[in-house]
Amino acid sequence: MEVSRLLMPTIRESLDAFRAVVVQGPRQSGKTTLVRAVAAATGGDYASLDVAANRDAAVADPQTFIDQLTVPIVLDEIQRVGDPLVLAIKVLVDHDDRPGRALLTGSSNFLTVPQISETLAGRVDIQTLWPFSESELRGTPGTFVDRLFTDPSRLTRARSETPTRDEYLEVVCRGGFPEAVRLSPRARARWFDQYLLTVIDREIRAVADIRRADLLRDLARLFAARTSQVHVTQQVAKAVGADRATVEAHRAWLQTVFLVRTVPAWSRNVASRVTRQPKLAMVDTGLAAALCGKDPAALRRPTDPMTGPLLETFVVNEIQKSLGWSAVSARLYHYRESSGVEVDIVLEAPDGRVCALEVKSTVSPRPSDAAGIAALRDRINRAGGEFVHGVVVHTGPRRFRVDDSISALPIADIWH
Repeated sequence: MEVSRLLMPTIRESLDAFRAVVVQGPRQSGKTTLVRAVAAATGGDYASLDVAANRDAAVADPQTFIDQLTVPIVLDEIQRVGDPLVLAIKVLVDHDDRPGRALLTGSSNFLTVPQISETLAGRVDIQTLWPFSESELRGTPGTFVDRLFTDPSRLTRARSETPTRDEYLEVVCRGGFPEAVRLSPRARARWFDQYLLTVIDREIRAVADIRRADLLRDLARLFAARTSQVHVTQQVAKAVGADRATVEAHRAWLQTVFLVRTVPAWSRNVASRVTRQPKLAMVDTGLAAALCGKDPAALRRPTDPMTGPLLETFVVNEIQKSLGWSAVSARLYHYRESSGVEVDIVLEAPDGRVCALEVKSTVSPRPSDAAGIAALRDRINRAGGEFVHGVVVHTGPRRFRVDDSISALPIADIWH
């Protein structure tokens, strides 16, 4: 399957500006394919550190290993060797400070994986490549965030066809991992099970003093079942029968290898009782659904408790992916007050402008579904801030204005 990655122009721009670029992200998200394409286009040498011979050579004499490669050097899975190789790269880029000297990939977070203490601060740009977005799979521009901030009045004028609710649920259960996308549902379920075991064994246990692999698996499945819920460590610790410190240490590892993501709470002193706890979301809804034993037929049942959280996670992930190439460099949050006011997604631009989204699984949204967004808008405006626009996204076909600053749109409009 030939899929153009929308992050590619950003990576090429980074290579023109920074001495080194790191492309990090989940294993099997397509990093190797992307950086090999860059190597072919730029004439650089590519070397995978998953290959034992390359890894052994890099460990034995990292500087010689680097010196034998043509710039820009493209090194895949840099965490396999860690600090010795990163320090050799530092010598390379400090000796010649022209941009585009090195392109590195990693399936662990470059800033938190313990075997890499040298961060190349001031020399490197770090980009995260997630599994395929729907925009990438469907060949659409993926400009929703930019349109939301710059021209929200046109959002309800779209005329593109929209999926049915059942089709949305199929997309949620399929996920975006390149290998999983092409598989049948039965084979995909097995692939996801093996994926979890592989990531735990190859990315965590191989480098960390983790004695309880069973706890990592249990936590991954629990976080899948609680995706898009506020993370309360004590509740999780009780559920898995472990102490708080152990749970947090293991959770941090699941985040380091991009199995889960944190959605921080948004607050700018617009309300007195804002909840500060983050939400945790699985980075791929296909993986989350598989770990929970859910398929589209199960999610179609009106009483299934996972339909709403998985749809919310799907939208959160799609928006997060698109922020990698959006012109507006927004940050993604959630909002929650102890009074019960909640907003699923809050986007804040560097200049302080705010947009918000609420995700509903219904095909027939009502104006009352925008109550949380309206409450947040009013608080921001009273505090002297700038609320740009809010959107209720849903599984139906209708597009309409709730009021002057809130619209209702099909979920599909975020990828058109």
